[in-house]
Amino acid sequence: MRATQIGLASRPTENLTADDFEILDVELPSLTEGTVLVKNISMQLTSVMADLMRGEELPMPPYTEGQPLWGAAVGVVEQSKSHLFTPGDMVQSMNGWRTHFVAREDELFSVSANQFPRPEVLLCQGPTAYHGMVDIAEVGSGDTVFVTGAAGGVGSLAGQIARKRGAQRVVGTAGSDAKVAWLVDELGFDAAFNYKNPGIDEWLTSQFPHGFSVFFDTVGGSQFEMAVRHAGQDARFALCGTLSEQFAKDGSDPRPRFDIMTGIRKQLKILAFSTYHTPEQIQAWTTHYAQWLAEGEFRFPHTTVRGGLSAAPEGLISLTQSRHRGNVIVELN
Repeated sequence: MRATQIGLASRPTENLTADDFEILDVELPSLTEGTVLVKNISMQLTSVMADLMRGEELPMPPYTEGQPLWGAAVGVVEQSKSHLFTPGDMVQSMNGWRTHFVAREDELFSVSANQFPRPEVLLCQGPTAYHGMVDIAEVGSGDTVFVTGAAGGVGSLAGQIARKRGAQRVVGTAGSDAKVAWLVDELGFDAAFNYKNPGIDEWLTSQFPHGFSVFFDTVGGSQFEMAVRHAGQDARFALCGTLSEQFAKDGSDPRPRFDIMTGIRKQLKILAFSTYHTPEQIQAWTTHYAQWLAEGEFRFPHTTVRGGLSAAPEGLISLTQSRHRGNVIVELN
């Protein structure tokens, strides 16, 4: 059987273009004992994929030129020589960017039809948002929380998690007035601000007259510097992203300068972290996520890209241009 895959044609140095991707037509191997054939139905796009294409040093291996890309996906088993899976079973894998694939049974995770309303809700950056808010920042009752990049895949979940953990106030920044309205009206943020508009320092002062207690940062850059100025005493800074650096377009230096004296005076706790998606991290997120969705007070914030696998490259390019909100899902059917 043949399958279509999207591979890395060349390693980009700056912004992604369509020429950085290539379509691969491959012959899949025959099934052997303990393997299954899966048809993907949806896959996830994340900003880190652009970094993997560039070959940047990360806690995960970069993409390889001439080889298919990979990422989270959900699919359905079509053929099986495994005692764990039968045709029709829904599975989750890291074998995105392809229509079909053959995998060992231990490379797949079963998707329970009873636990989640539909399988694609699993394609989100929840483990990162949950690990950062709960394990790193230890957000809890009475906390006041500031989230940057709040309309992105991680930030849109992190703000909701803070609320479920009892935070007193949750505010965030986003890159358009439409995203700001979405955060407040749909996701339950107390307030949000378009960072491209003037007056963000004054706005933060009005939101946190005595400073905030938790900062969840996916952006870095000038917004990190601003957070240091507006943090409260002993504030916890959970740092998991540098979108300002990833998506920089004007040639300016997006790396923030840390006001060390202010950090010392306020005794800020700088907690940079990576999420390695250990079984424990995934289980903690999945358990709470399923419960919160069932309660009807938690949203799966996402943008759907239609057009099949061929639409995925443009979907990722658009993601790096901040044209999507929430988690970005490509429909492959």
